[in-house]
Amino acid sequence: MNLEKKKVIVVDDNLTNRTVCKNILKTYYEVYSASNAARMFELMERFLPDMILLDVEMPEMNGYEAARILKNNGDYRDVPFIFLSGRRDEKSEMEGLNLGAADYIFMPFSAALLIRRIETHLSIMEHKKEIEGLNKSTQKMLIQKMGQVWKLQNAVFGIVAELVEFRDEVTGGHIDRTQGYLSCLIEAMTDKGVYAKETDDWDLDFVIPSAQLHDLGKIGISDVILNKPGRLTAEEYEIIKTHVKIGVDAITRMERITDDHGFFRHAKLFAGTHHERWDGKGYPEGLAGTDIPLEGRLMAVVDVYDALISVRPYKEAYNREYVDKLIRDGSGTQFDPRLVDIYRGVSDEFAEIAGRVAE
Repeated sequence: MNLEKKKVIVVDDNLTNRTVCKNILKTYYEVYSASNAARMFELMERFLPDMILLDVEMPEMNGYEAARILKNNGDYRDVPFIFLSGRRDEKSEMEGLNLGAADYIFMPFSAALLIRRIETHLSIMEHKKEIEGLNKSTQKMLIQKMGQVWKLQNAVFGIVAELVEFRDEVTGGHIDRTQGYLSCLIEAMTDKGVYAKETDDWDLDFVIPSAQLHDLGKIGISDVILNKPGRLTAEEYEIIKTHVKIGVDAITRMERITDDHGFFRHAKLFAGTHHERWDGKGYPEGLAGTDIPLEGRLMAVVDVYDALISVRPYKEAYNREYVDKLIRDGSGTQFDPRLVDIYRGVSDEFAEIAGRVAE
């Protein structure tokens, strides 16, 4: 038997009934009485009871009406209540239970029955709270574990991306810079409401890191071609272009053996479409305009920007003014015009990122 002094409110317009209930329960519970539902709600402004015994037939507001208020109020909906009623028909009992009552007790009742019913339902509530506490604790632990796994996974992908990057001795910092540009561009795009529908379900904690795999396929390209000083021949250029398919295939294989949460979906789009052009003259599919996934259109801007500001085997780094001009001139041909407009508003931030993450 629960000997703790839990709080019980007895609500009945009949003084005799309230007195009988109070005398039965006062040994075990801290009992408060209310002559009507309005008085019950006044008491509940001071404290939340552990149980309410609620008469059905009362003037002004009957028990069913009071129950509806209890269940529709966020502060009260978890407080259990038991209907006490002289109505002994099945319809009345079902109506009370359908309103969320923990139980429906017919009057007159025995003291032992009332005590046992209250004890049972309070015990159920205690177990429910324990289970909810365990669930919250388990959820917290799972979230922590998922966070640890994600950090480990992201670190592994970062190392893989760096290994690809380091094969090209003059592109150090490219991965970090492009992620910085991308984050800056998406934030400005979001602030202006540009492509809001397309990005509505994006989780940037996954989208931004997934971009680091955009050049993963270069791992399958010969060092001789990758680091060739001077321009590539037509044949060599065709070989370079295969890095897109190599990267997408590799990401697809990783996706198949994991419970993907969207990371690989974005990664494949970054890797597979960042060499497409707005005018349809890019590769590998020759997509044009908004047929190019937004990930590819974004990466096209940031990838080309970083290539222009960086030293390459076939060129020196261009100054900022010239790079800005080339990006602007590419609007509507190489790049999405709306994204170029966004870039123009954050070009200072791009330059700051470029200076901060030096090669």
